[in-house]
Amino acid sequence: MAHHVVCVTFDGIAPFELGIVAEVFALPRPELDVDWWYTFTLCAAVPGPLRATGGFDVLVREGLGAVGRADTVIVPSVPDVHGDIPPEVVHVLQAAHGRGARVMSICTGAFALAAAGLLDGREATTHWRHAALLQQRYPAVRVNPGVLYVDDADVLTSAGTAAGIDLCLHVIRGDHGAEIAGRVARRMVVAAHREGGQAQFAEHPVASAPPDDPVATAMSYAADHLDQRLSLHRLAEITHLSVRQFERRFTRAVGASPGRWVTEQRIRASQRLLERPDIPIDAVAQRVGLTPAGFRFHFRAVVGVSPSDYRRQFHS
Repeated sequence: MAHHVVCVTFDGIAPFELGIVAEVFALPRPELDVDWWYTFTLCAAVPGPLRATGGFDVLVREGLGAVGRADTVIVPSVPDVHGDIPPEVVHVLQAAHGRGARVMSICTGAFALAAAGLLDGREATTHWRHAALLQQRYPAVRVNPGVLYVDDADVLTSAGTAAGIDLCLHVIRGDHGAEIAGRVARRMVVAAHREGGQAQFAEHPVASAPPDDPVATAMSYAADHLDQRLSLHRLAEITHLSVRQFERRFTRAVGASPGRWVTEQRIRASQRLLERPDIPIDAVAQRVGLTPAGFRFHFRAVVGVSPSDYRRQFHS
């Protein structure tokens, strides 16, 4: 037995997203000793050499007819989120879903699924940068820009780049169980499991100010003193700005208020500590400058799961 995975790609391939799908589903893994594994085909509307981001070509040998043999169809990205999806691609996606194939997208591949109507009335996600555009172009879709991936049974979508790894491992976990998914993850040297409801953590870049800017000074100080009280007055003081000036400049440069940014940094730091089983959760809260109750509240608000659930999922 084999489960046939077909990847639909376009001229202007995003090689990382394509590489994720190939790494997970195209490699034979006899060491797993399972009853069945995946076979893999890469196809495009026009077979032949297709341009990839980075200035090289990828040779695609199969046309869209391969989708008719697929048990799972994956669209890893589309090259232009403002453009129209070729009608022949829309048709094969609709036909595959109609006959019961599982359909997935990574990053901007959600635009192809939306164009085919497969996301209408469903919750879906994409890269946070394109979520507003996806919602605008396809208002029937319930776009959730804050999660890593969404599993809606026969239609699955993920955020950008590394979230595609999470989604593919999630699919293996559903097909073969947690042990097999964990062994594949170890071979890939990635975390075995991240819950789909976790935040994308990408809305506001950290390094958005030049090194000699007062905002960067405050960010660097905060990152080194997360276990301490980091009031707005204290951060303004070390930048030699008034509270009002500092808050205005910080928010303009970073895209978030100082308080919100500091809280997110505390939660990011806590995730690394939670991945160590020897530190009690209350001690993790103390190390990132939060009370136990405040830590649990903010962690769930930012990540989407409780600290104990995050630790359990990481070590499962």
